[in-house]
Amino acid sequence: MTREMSKKQFDITQLVRKNVLGLKPYSSARDEFTDFDQDMIFLDANENPYENGVNRYPDPQQRSLKTILADQKQVSKHNILLGNGSDEVLDLIYRAFCEPEIDNVITLPPTYGMYTVLANINNVEEKKVLLNADFQPDVEGIFNTINENSKILFICSPNNPSGNLIERERILQILERFEGIVVIDEAYIDFTDKESWVRNLNTYPNLIVTQTLSKAYGLAGIRLGVCYASKEIINILNKIKPPYNVNELTQQRALQRVRDKDQIKIEVNTIIEGRTELEKALSQVSFAEKVFRSDANFILTRVDDANKRYDQLIKERIVVRNRSTQPLCENTLRFTVGTKEENDKLIKVLKQLK
Repeated sequence: MTREMSKKQFDITQLVRKNVLGLKPYSSARDEFTDFDQDMIFLDANENPYENGVNRYPDPQQRSLKTILADQKQVSKHNILLGNGSDEVLDLIYRAFCEPEIDNVITLPPTYGMYTVLANINNVEEKKVLLNADFQPDVEGIFNTINENSKILFICSPNNPSGNLIERERILQILERFEGIVVIDEAYIDFTDKESWVRNLNTYPNLIVTQTLSKAYGLAGIRLGVCYASKEIINILNKIKPPYNVNELTQQRALQRVRDKDQIKIEVNTIIEGRTELEKALSQVSFAEKVFRSDANFILTRVDDANKRYDQLIKERIVVRNRSTQPLCENTLRFTVGTKEENDKLIKVLKQLK
């Protein structure tokens, strides 16, 4: 199927759950009167009238934050949905498109574990197609697994826990051939110089791109996930999202941070430099058998005995992630890139371990 044919033939209404398609969303007070930044007397939402900074309900559509993100990503604000972390965004996608006990999703292990958790929560079958030895999708294996009830395919790129970008040509094949929704999870996209798939929303109406402010933006504590998709998909997700899913404190803190582009760039570049130095140092550790190339802010490394090395590091007050239970990840540890001082301490300890 060509890209133009794919674009012309795709009909989102054929994928949405019928009850969601006909759903009339809850209309909050702040949906009905949107000029709540004006000097008005608000007696419509049963709020406590005494000002303390958070006594009023937040903007349910996060308009100020979306305006800045839309400008930075060069998309319309109508192509954006914000969630209480990316996990809420992913859950909304499940609930919009997957009929419990009927539909299925495709995942590509080893990958982000919440895809499986959310499939179980929503009572949706998960069909797993392992990545190959280079942590790249087995495209033919994927299409041999897909059936008429396959609604969503999840691609994490850069991938977690392997850290690598998924090859563009493989993603293009999937986008052009799959008749369901393709979700590209770009939680770590800021740590690579490759272009985001957000730029392809107009070409592929079945594409959803999720990002987060938890990683490069350093805002893991405020829980803010971002979904980029066609206006039609965003409208569907808005039908089922909670009315005030992103609180006022989160919105204000995110606004401050996304405006500080220069500082974010400095931090990201420093992390990338630290990643390069850490990769080199890990390759010189005696029990490190393979250091996998990373496009993220972490490095996956195969060692001689992951359980033993993990416990040794804990005793040295260093916490890393043992990923050995994941497919293709036997005896691997995942090292997040820390500050220079933290990285130096890690390497010093690793080189001393027996």
